[in-house]
Amino acid sequence: MTLTGDLLIGGGRVPATAGTMKAFNPATGEFIEPEFAFGGPAEVDRALRLADEAYDSYSRTGLEERALFLELIADKLEAVKDELAARTSLETGLPAAQFEGEAVRTAGVFRKFAAVVRQGRFLQAAIDPAQPDRQPTPRMDHRLQKVALGPVAIFGASNFPISYSVAGGDTASALAAGCPVVLKAHNAHPGASEIEGRIIQEAVAESGLHPGVFALVRGPGNEIGEALVDHPLVKAVTFTGSEAGGMALYRRAQQRPDPIPVFTEMTSVNPTFVLPAALAARGAEIGTGLVQRGMYNVGQACLKPAVLLAVEGPGYAELREAAVTEVAKWDARPMLTPGIHDAYTRNAQRHQDNGAVRLGEGTAPEDGAYGQALLLEVTGEQLLAEPTLREEVFGPTLLLVKLSSSEQLLEAARAFRGQLSATLHADAADRTTAEALLPVLERRTGRIVFNAFSIPQEVSYATTHGGPFPATSDSRFTSVGMGAIERFIRPVTYQNFPDELLPQALRDGNPLGLWRLVDGELAR
Repeated sequence: MTLTGDLLIGGGRVPATAGTMKAFNPATGEFIEPEFAFGGPAEVDRALRLADEAYDSYSRTGLEERALFLELIADKLEAVKDELAARTSLETGLPAAQFEGEAVRTAGVFRKFAAVVRQGRFLQAAIDPAQPDRQPTPRMDHRLQKVALGPVAIFGASNFPISYSVAGGDTASALAAGCPVVLKAHNAHPGASEIEGRIIQEAVAESGLHPGVFALVRGPGNEIGEALVDHPLVKAVTFTGSEAGGMALYRRAQQRPDPIPVFTEMTSVNPTFVLPAALAARGAEIGTGLVQRGMYNVGQACLKPAVLLAVEGPGYAELREAAVTEVAKWDARPMLTPGIHDAYTRNAQRHQDNGAVRLGEGTAPEDGAYGQALLLEVTGEQLLAEPTLREEVFGPTLLLVKLSSSEQLLEAARAFRGQLSATLHADAADRTTAEALLPVLERRTGRIVFNAFSIPQEVSYATTHGGPFPATSDSRFTSVGMGAIERFIRPVTYQNFPDELLPQALRDGNPLGLWRLVDGELAR
């Protein structure tokens, strides 16, 4: 595929109206051809007007038609995986093999959402038949199903240029729900974004859908993002990134004349709690595993197990020594952008300025935007006294917390804000402490992992990737897994309707063969 650098709107390519940019290779410090177009509010307006035009037809596509569209995107992703991986590697400095796997997994997500669409359970069809003879008052026929919200604005993320970007889970779940998508591509990987965007655009055309179903825009600074959030035709927003960025979008959306939901994934340290019996039994194994998982993607992963807490006792010295030994094996590697690298350097130094002791490090970087692996340590008293030690350092730094007692472990757990995940390493002898810790963690996270690490995460029907603020802006929803479709649908009740005007999912005879709640009982 020859990259043109254009924006993708209305089934066609749109040249620059607000300047251009080039991709940057953080491994070499060089800019990469070609130039990529920037647009502005006018391009956002055009894309959203087309998306709004597309909504009526696309939201009413048959379940099989929509599922086939999602599967076509999956097929096209796999067909370009080598090319996509090579370009993504150029724009991130990370290995191409990593992105080949990411492309295949992302194709799998589209196929899973195709299955969700075919099953139709997301419609949550419910029928309360008329009861004309009911006393003291008759009941009219009531039928409910979920419908798509409308056009969705998606902000591509920096850290996973495929699975959290143009062809990522947000796009897959919004399209599965029946929502047209206008996506703001992240400027850190414009070539990868174009490849992904063009295959979705092709799939729209080949499926005979309205060309407004998908658009890709890009712009300098905050103007284009603000234009997306402000536009009256946008009905929901998704964002993955910093707490400051996410909350700026969230507040802006609430100040609109018609406030809309903003589903953000913002920050998490994913604390790992190692209880005494587990620590004594396998401290060294846990210490090694912590570093190996924490250094994935140069520590630039939302599920990085960034903070490990354990009571000083048998096994703690072994855990610490194993972690020190393992971190020394990690070479400095390029981070996603110079800006992310600069923030990482500042925040890692902030931890040390606030009392964290450096236990070990990987190979020092020679120059450029390379992140050095660091292992730091604080006491429980320090963690409780200094809130910044409980904040995320986005990059290859890990923090050990040496606690004085199980009571302090519980106190430390209560001090954390909302998290995407929390991990518990425990053996049978730890049951009493584990039972005390679990309700504390349930109030602070959307996923609790037992005797494993928080990363990787399976994309499945039982997945939760969300949690209380500031992990996300709405802990009732997940941004990963089949439940992510719930963000983009809302209930509509059809009262006293003739059968021929009802959506197919609610008609007598059940033409789609769906499981439905009929008078309170599941039926098919």
